[in-house]
Amino acid sequence: MRLGGDDARGEAELLLAHVLGRTRAWLFAWPEHAVGAEQTSAFERLVEARRAGAPVAYLLGRRGFWSFDLAVSPAVLIPRPETELLVEKALEQLEGVEAPLLCDVGTGSGCVAVTLLHERARAQGFALDLSPAALAVAARNAARHGVEERLRFLVSDCFDALRSDEHRGLRFDLIASNPPYVAESDLKDLQKEVRDHEPHLALTPGGDGLAVVRRLVAEAPEFLKPGGHLLIEIGYGQHEQVAALIDPAVWTLLDIHRDLQGIPRTVALHLKDA
Repeated sequence: MRLGGDDARGEAELLLAHVLGRTRAWLFAWPEHAVGAEQTSAFERLVEARRAGAPVAYLLGRRGFWSFDLAVSPAVLIPRPETELLVEKALEQLEGVEAPLLCDVGTGSGCVAVTLLHERARAQGFALDLSPAALAVAARNAARHGVEERLRFLVSDCFDALRSDEHRGLRFDLIASNPPYVAESDLKDLQKEVRDHEPHLALTPGGDGLAVVRRLVAEAPEFLKPGGHLLIEIGYGQHEQVAALIDPAVWTLLDIHRDLQGIPRTVALHLKDA
């Protein structure tokens, strides 16, 4: 059997376990279990979809992130380990803040907002995304992990929805974002399953990939409390360009944290007091 990834056997086991409603460990514990005709057919359909390049996470409808599973669909970017660094550093900045108000811009699956609220029981937040379909997935994850009553969802192009009469005046302790940051010219170099299956809206804003990052750095002060923090995930090789966007009269650059591969990945900014 030839699937789409490097670990064909492991992917096949995941797909079969999914069809059977079991775990991979169960497959090894009960190798004599007979698979019915309907389950075999369902498994074969998943294998064909994977062979055609569909990501395993979309076929399973879930992806592990932080310490739990999140629902995913083709409407959202599949959460990746490097985004856990964004969550980790956000939690560090929230130490000592009793009941923080958070904002996740470009929430997608809700992986950042849901995890932060899950880890901080007194936190409340807003999750913004241009895609209503993405917000529906994020809402499912908020409900699954018990934070739906503390998280509001807004269809928004960056911060635009927060400028409505209803939300004008909101100020956050922390704004986090994993924005689209792939340069348009780099799309062709992405893995085929990413390029052809994950939402382009979540991958690239076009141009040099930094259009949304520029908006975040320029507009976030309007929505942060004095002394608040902005954390942004960025792409490979973008750290110098992003550092050049930071106005030292407005922001203190705390760090550009490196991921496990040593790539500068998470920009941490502190808003200076007025």
